[in-house]
Amino acid sequence: MNIRSLTRGDGVVIGAAVLLFIASFLDYYSYSVSGYSDSRSSWESLGTGLGLYMGAVIGAALIVLNRCLPQPRKVAGLDLGTVGVAFTILSVWTFFWSLVDVPDGIDAGAGLILGFIAALVLAAAAIATPLVPALQAALVGAPRPAAPQPYGAQPPGGYGYPGAQQAPYGAPQAAQPYAGQQPQAPQAGGGATAAAPQSPAPFSPFWYAVPAPRPLFGEDGAPTPIAELAPGTWYLAVEQRGQGLLTEMQDGRRGVLQDATDIQRG
Repeated sequence: MNIRSLTRGDGVVIGAAVLLFIASFLDYYSYSVSGYSDSRSSWESLGTGLGLYMGAVIGAALIVLNRCLPQPRKVAGLDLGTVGVAFTILSVWTFFWSLVDVPDGIDAGAGLILGFIAALVLAAAAIATPLVPALQAALVGAPRPAAPQPYGAQPPGGYGYPGAQQAPYGAPQAAQPYAGQQPQAPQAGGGATAAAPQSPAPFSPFWYAVPAPRPLFGEDGAPTPIAELAPGTWYLAVEQRGQGLLTEMQDGRRGVLQDATDIQRG
């Protein structure tokens, strides 16, 4: 699981779920009869506590869990995130009619009112996150790497975090040809040689992070994505594929990132 894949919208979902859990312990109804007043919380009825309040909290948990997993999971053919959103919408619907249809002589308690507001915010954030770019930004930003990790070496902080191993101070450094040019071998007779045509500089693998969730497509060019790259995680670009990047994931799979705009290089 990768918590760095969580978005701002997921943060709103988590906050609303916490508020909803707190509201479940407040007064659900209050009433006064012949000078005697009393109140009851949602937990005095399991149908209300577990079905109404915890149903929305479970929906939020499914949404966040589905976001943290490397790949979306399905149960009985249904995406976990979709099931979670359905739970939140059903909770708002039930809260609304429970608030509208309060029996005579009974007042809506703070737990019912606050629960409705929290459930409404929860469902709105769950629905709006895939549609609003501002809510798709990473909740936890990716740490800035010191330098790119050479391809093939294991990063010191674990896979997905680039960091270069530093050479000891004073160690000799190999000279690199200027601008990627290869040194010319002298010819016999000391005559001047014609300049050889320069070849394009070879591709150097590098680490990068995406600013928002982006699909990763198979190397065979199929239109169906094989995975989704999440913000806050570093991925290794191993080859240039047209305008895209051939990318290696944590589990060793490779695919092509077709939209490489605004990526953060390590």
